[in-house]
Amino acid sequence: MDPNSIDYFIFVPAYNVEKTLGEVLSKIEESVLARAHVLVIDDGSQDGTAQAFVRFISSCAENAECACDSENAHDLKSHFEYFKFEQNNGYGAVVKKGLADGIASGAAFIACLHGDGQYPAEKLGEFFEEMENCNLDLLQGSRHAVAGEAKRGGMPLYKRLGGVFLTVLENRAFRVKLTDRHSGFIVYSSRFLKTVDLNRLSPSFDIDLELISIADARHFAVAELPIPTRYADEKSNLNVITYGMRVLRQIWRRQFVIR
Repeated sequence: MDPNSIDYFIFVPAYNVEKTLGEVLSKIEESVLARAHVLVIDDGSQDGTAQAFVRFISSCAENAECACDSENAHDLKSHFEYFKFEQNNGYGAVVKKGLADGIASGAAFIACLHGDGQYPAEKLGEFFEEMENCNLDLLQGSRHAVAGEAKRGGMPLYKRLGGVFLTVLENRAFRVKLTDRHSGFIVYSSRFLKTVDLNRLSPSFDIDLELISIADARHFAVAELPIPTRYADEKSNLNVITYGMRVLRQIWRRQFVIR
């Protein structure tokens, strides 16, 4: 794919997502994919995540060939790329690579789409459009913008209560008030990301909040849109206690350090 034709860069954190990766990638709308490059970043998976990606690409080619469009099959495959860390490096390392590669691609907007199926790939078009039309620098998907959505979507009670508690504290510290600062469905402008030293960011799950904090402190345009909540039987790799402590640290840094 010609890098100069890329408007959107989508990176997909993928750790042991053999069962969900293909479905997630298949939900990216063709209109979005036509303007995007998608990088799947496998963080040392021990299951068949790599094979799931191969099967997805193969199915794309087969579907295009059935439609007698071999040129489209080749073009479709060129929009996808797969990278694997040989060892598990953690969520922060995956996000840093995704953001760095996104900046290097020349794309105007960079999106994080988790490979476990919790976030709606089909809404990326709406989010990119909002970024463009409203001249935003960071747009986060909120599972709490619609009352009761998180519960209906199966979010565990402890996560709902913990999220509400932390969000109340965060909204006292941050300039822009949001309803769900702990969603990993985020689109960034490269304009904002180019001002950030990625090497200094957290190696853990709080990297998302850290980026929001930096954007907020530097008066970049931050907003949110509602997204559906989707919880199934997936296994979370997040330690809620250590994550909560890191969030409190970010709140402290926002109030007294980051300016």
